[in-house]
Amino acid sequence: MLAALQKRLPGERFVYLGDTARLPYGTKSAETVVRYAIRAARFLAHADVKLLVIACNTASAAALPEVESAVPVPVIGVVEPGARAALAHAHARVGVIGTESTIASGAYSRALVALRPSIEVLLQPCPLFVPLAEEGWFDHPVTREVARIYLEPIVSAGVDALILGCTHYPLLAGAIGAAVGRRVVLIDSARAVAEEVEQLVKERDMTGEGGGGARILVTDAAARIRRIAGYVLGDAPAALELVDLPE
Repeated sequence: MLAALQKRLPGERFVYLGDTARLPYGTKSAETVVRYAIRAARFLAHADVKLLVIACNTASAAALPEVESAVPVPVIGVVEPGARAALAHAHARVGVIGTESTIASGAYSRALVALRPSIEVLLQPCPLFVPLAEEGWFDHPVTREVARIYLEPIVSAGVDALILGCTHYPLLAGAIGAAVGRRVVLIDSARAVAEEVEQLVKERDMTGEGGGGARILVTDAAARIRRIAGYVLGDAPAALELVDLPE
């Protein structure tokens, strides 16, 4: 997500917060995700940001309205941009894979049906995908087998597009693509979100002259966090700033 935003808006400065002390969000209750998301959003609002992107699918699905109410800046989630991107490729059926919390929320189903009432939505939680991605097993035989098992119902239903409803899942695109076949378009919402952010910045005349760059903040800086940050962000960050989120 950060890489897509920086590519679209190279002159903007970004503050990226990874709540690494409380991950994974995808196995937690909606109430807990809302509480954590609001804390993170308020922390970033105090960092004088002009716009907030909820890059986590689980947090977007569970907490977008609450976060919008909690901070004084525009907020963009990943669900609706991802849904719009999927419908650009889908004729009759869209598949959605995500964490247990994201799938249970029904957020993608609501967004897709609101945009196209006739669309059929197939949902599949894939809880093992995150630990496999964090292990670096992107196209490992184990990952391919897990993907085959998880995605068999999606393949049988004959979906046209598959939304990768977790920021970790694009790392497994090779294994996921092998499981669903070339006919199915894989949708990573990062590009769609970046396009929406760029449009909003221009519409509201918020274009900055910060010269680019990003601060990477984390709530836990254990050694494995740097490795995972490199996977998710595309490159290992030069420095991780350890912060604490107040209650």
